[in-house]
Amino acid sequence: MAAKFFIPSVNVLGQNAVDDAIGDIKTLGFQRALIVTDKPLVEIGLVGQIVEKFGAAGITSTIFDGVQPNPTVGNVEAGLALLKANDCDFVVSLGGGSPHDCAKGIALVATNGGNIKDYEGLDMSAKPQLPLVAINTTAGTASEMTRFCIITDEARHIKMAIVDKHTTPILSVNDPELMLLKPAGLTAATGMDALTHAIEAYVSIAANPITDACAIKAIELIKGNLVEAVENGQSLEARDQMAYAQFLAGMAFNNASLGYVHAMAHQLGGFYDLPHGVCNALLLPHVQAYNAQVAAPRLKDVAKAMGVDVSAMTDEQGATAAIEAIKALSVAVKIPENLTTLGVKAEDIPTLADNALKDACGLTNPKQATHEEICQIFTNAL
Repeated sequence: MAAKFFIPSVNVLGQNAVDDAIGDIKTLGFQRALIVTDKPLVEIGLVGQIVEKFGAAGITSTIFDGVQPNPTVGNVEAGLALLKANDCDFVVSLGGGSPHDCAKGIALVATNGGNIKDYEGLDMSAKPQLPLVAINTTAGTASEMTRFCIITDEARHIKMAIVDKHTTPILSVNDPELMLLKPAGLTAATGMDALTHAIEAYVSIAANPITDACAIKAIELIKGNLVEAVENGQSLEARDQMAYAQFLAGMAFNNASLGYVHAMAHQLGGFYDLPHGVCNALLLPHVQAYNAQVAAPRLKDVAKAMGVDVSAMTDEQGATAAIEAIKALSVAVKIPENLTTLGVKAEDIPTLADNALKDACGLTNPKQATHEEICQIFTNAL
């Protein structure tokens, strides 16, 4: 069966990546940018720096800073109205996963029309989105280089998964200097999000040798650099290595897809407005314990990538070691203890499980779960 590999056509990584990318943007002939971002990045002056750099290159900027941590249908509509009012000819997302996803929604509807809710599912659009340049400021979601777009439908209290080749940015930028000011908690959550991407892609039934190589290297880099990035946020080396790690994890899951961790985490985020990376971190060991019934050899590889000596272990022992290593890393970067501490309630689990199974229809978990099994995984994480 043929495999497809999706990735932006140009990706700029490393120190001074922003300056290099602006040269690329200027060459493409774009003149009027809609910068999609959030208020904290405006307040710390980062947005102003990018606007100034664009201005020096002859590019005018309109700023939409109304993106919420879990971007909504309303956010997309507000940004789209601003884009049209200012006749912007391309979109720039500046931030982490939330601005990137919101920008994808704006750019997709700008050319395809309708409402972002019309594009929930797999490849529902007819046309490429308005050109999108994604400048990343966190090392986690990899949304700057994927075809995944997650938007919260406020009316239904769920997160919609839009997986569409037309949402892939034309240019992604990962400059570690933009990541130095990220607080420890956000660094930990986004780093564990990247680890989840890599592990879910590696155990996916759609994995292939290319995604495997990306996933394993990502796991190795995260294990080797996440604690340092959390404890010493000014470490340019740790930030740079985490940027590469999350990008590799993005390459893996953008093509091998994801599993129940994300299907379940999306529901927690949509229902309770919780941080996505933290939800992933808390669910990851419990879902992998379920997956170990059929994917123990793969999880043994994960344990090895996380620095465990698995040479004398059976596959089952290696899978257990992987789960323990995941838990240990979560503790080391101070992820909350369980879902109960986040306010998740047992009585909501049946509804969460229903929605998770609907969300998982296009995903590639190695073992298919029943409603009761998803409920049990949620319960285990409480």
